[in-house]
Amino acid sequence: MGGEPEPSAGVRAAAPGSAAHGAQNAHGALDRVVRDHAARLAGALIRLTGDFATAEDLVQDAVVAALRRWPAEGVPDRPDAWLYTVARNRGLDLLRREETYREKLAQLVRQEDWPHGREGPGDDRLRLVFTCCHPALPREARIALTLRVVCGLTTAQIARAFLVREATVAQRISRAKRRITETGIPYRVPAADEQAARLTEVLAVIYLLFNEGYLSTADRAHSRDLVDDAEWLAALLHGAMPAEPEPAGLLALIRLHRARGAARFRDGGLVRLRDQDRSLWDRREIEAAARLLTRAVRRRRPGPYQLQAAIVACHAEADSWAETDWEQIVLLYDMLLHLAPSPVTRLHRAVALRYTAGPAAALAETGALAADLSRYHLYHATRADLLRALGRPAEARAADRRALDLTANPAERAAVRERLSRA
Repeated sequence: MGGEPEPSAGVRAAAPGSAAHGAQNAHGALDRVVRDHAARLAGALIRLTGDFATAEDLVQDAVVAALRRWPAEGVPDRPDAWLYTVARNRGLDLLRREETYREKLAQLVRQEDWPHGREGPGDDRLRLVFTCCHPALPREARIALTLRVVCGLTTAQIARAFLVREATVAQRISRAKRRITETGIPYRVPAADEQAARLTEVLAVIYLLFNEGYLSTADRAHSRDLVDDAEWLAALLHGAMPAEPEPAGLLALIRLHRARGAARFRDGGLVRLRDQDRSLWDRREIEAAARLLTRAVRRRRPGPYQLQAAIVACHAEADSWAETDWEQIVLLYDMLLHLAPSPVTRLHRAVALRYTAGPAAALAETGALAADLSRYHLYHATRADLLRALGRPAEARAADRRALDLTANPAERAAVRERLSRA
């Protein structure tokens, strides 16, 4: 996740060797294990018990047991195997009470050992991702279920991430689990003939998760935890499906954006791309992400995530704003609109068009988007910028004020207020 915070001023960290220090170590170890292995635990137990909700409950029971015992007993050498053993034994207790589960019980008894390593035949995380992101589930439920079961976030953490009530998140997760059971959604990676459509859903959930973390729609600038989870899921998907170019494209897109993160915020405000200090960009990460993208593109199966990553790469590889290849960016947006047309993509193309055809041409393009994007703050912020460039300050101020009304993000609000103060 995003790492542990520094102790606050006036608050002392627990002394090494103290009981409090041991508890801190145990909780930190458990956080890491849950992040790395919760999906594997749940996946293995789903496969064996045949019940999605029960398996996830077993994992949570094991986590609770670890929270109770590890601070006093110490963190075991194989914490993931410890959790699996506790969950498995609890599952045995439950299954013994159900006569109809005799075959499942036999399977569980035979499954004695927790497999070594992160990957291999015992790794069910990919099945779990595809199950959580099944198109039969509402999108909000897919996101909540993925964060809960695959990423190991608590219901409270998910609620805080999206600024909704904890009860709402719990209800979404409960309904999703019930829907999986009632409709018989299969616990598997889809067959080849249906993989493309299902993969699209998985990628869309990861992309939505990344966008929420990268530039929050809520009243915080961004969420590093959500971005971490999106990158982790994209890497998991790419590692499991290396021949598919779109997971690689999405992973490259996320990493290209992250490589510029240090220059993106300053004093709580959002720094526009043209004003960013490019010496703060992580050039090594940019080059690595560009190589990943190049390998994907060579498969000659273009997709929206590859194209978006290529656009970001054009920006990231330019040594300065003046050296940006705007002609190439407009061309990439044209290709993206052909594959995945959307008003937001047309808006981004209009921004690029400004630097090849001028602000008047770009403003004309935005005019056709008014009906679709009237409640989208970046539409009004873009128009304000174009109107200002055309010497129409009164209209620009009105557009900026509308943008301010439509966003809760503090960094974006600060940027708009600064523009209005200069007007």
